[in-house]
This record gives sequence, structure tokens and C-alpha cells, in this order.
Amino acid sequence: MPTALPKRFLTGLAALAAGAALARPAEAHPHVWVTTKAEIAYGEGGRVTGIRNAWTFDASYSAFVVQGLDTNGDGVFSPDELSSLARENTANLAEFGYFTKLKVAGKEQLFADPTEPRMAMADGKLTLTFLLPLKAPVAQGRGVTAVEVYDPTYFVAFGLSDEADAARLTGAPAGCAASLTRPKPDAGKTADGRTPDGKTADAKPGLSEAFFEALTASANYGSQFANRIIVACP
Repeated sequence: MPTALPKRFLTGLAALAAGAALARPAEAHPHVWVTTKAEIAYGEGGRVTGIRNAWTFDASYSAFVVQGLDTNGDGVFSPDELSSLARENTANLAEFGYFTKLKVAGKEQLFADPTEPRMAMADGKLTLTFLLPLKAPVAQGRGVTAVEVYDPTYFVAFGLSDEADAARLTGAPAGCAASLTRPKPDAGKTADGRTPDGKTADAKPGLSEAFFEALTASANYGSQFANRIIVACP
């Protein structure tokens, strides 16, 4: 990862994630909380064509990242005012694999460049949406499609939305259905007692500052907080 934060992207999610390698290791527990939704898109012949992510950031991060973007001073952050930030954030997330993994019939798929990046502000929270097309559409057949969204360093904590549209299928063959798997409520609580959704709770034994000092991205610690969407077709 880079050894210095990009100046323009200092207010971007990718730079914050990169910061996990720069800040004191003891600070490697989550600094940003994201509520996620995912739409799995199918095309001709029932092939999986991509994933549309929708990520809603916590209020503190949202307020931080939009500083200086209300160019007309009306107190409202319009999609036009946020468009540049949406493009930069989405493009720079490539370094982190867009925090998204897609497997079809057990084989991990490769993404092409993201498209349709957009941002919107509502109720003090910023939502980023973007489409991750596959480099090559792939037939699911009777196999299983699995989507995971997580940060391996656990610098950013992703949590699936509780809303009914947390996982959607568009154009899927008849009979396909999605199920959700969330991390266990007590999985990997941090030393400051926060759970993956940012709520305060009793700290999990063993997750001391020393633990985070030894944590690296290659340890893939954040995988235990992965939110999984499983799609099965008849």
C-alpha cells in the first residue's frame, strides 16, 4: 500500500483504508462504518454480468468527506456537486478490489472497470452506488453465486442493511433466490468494545492493542466480518 495519503483523496474511502497501513497499528480497528446493499445482475442466457453496490456511510464520515463540496452554498449536496467525488472514490477503490468478491460455482470472478458511479446525501448520510461489471459474463447454472463485501484489514467495517432490498436479483433465471449470511454478533469485537456495526459492546477477550499492532492486511482478519449473499438456482 502507499506510504503517504494522496492529497486529493485524503477525504476518500480508499485513502482511509490505505491509512490502516500508515497510522499506528494500534489504530487499525474500524474508523468507518458502511451499510451495504448489493444487486446481482443477470443478462442473456441467465449469465451473471455484474454487481451494483450501494454503500451508505456513517454520519461522521459523511460530514467529513463532503467538506467544501457545497459549491453554491445552499446547504444541500446535490448529485452534481458530489459527482467528482463519486468518480474518484470508485476509481481509487480498485486498489482494494472494491472490497467485493464474487464467486460463481466456486470460482472467483474478475471485475472490469466500474461504471455509473453516483453519490447522494440523505438524512446526513452519504450513499455511494456503482456497477462492477464482470470482465466476462458467466453462467451460474445450478451452481451457487456468492458475494462477499468486507475490508481485509477491518479498517472499514461493512454491514449488510436490515432492509428488505439488501440483496436483489435482476434478470435472474426463474427460481433463483438469494439468502443472507451475517457475521455473528460477537465476532471480533475491537479493543474499544465496538462491534462491526459500530455499536458499543463488551470487548471480545484477546483483542488488545497488541493484537492490532501485529495485524496486517495479509492476515485477512476482516474476512470474519464478511457479509455474504448466496444465490442458488434450480
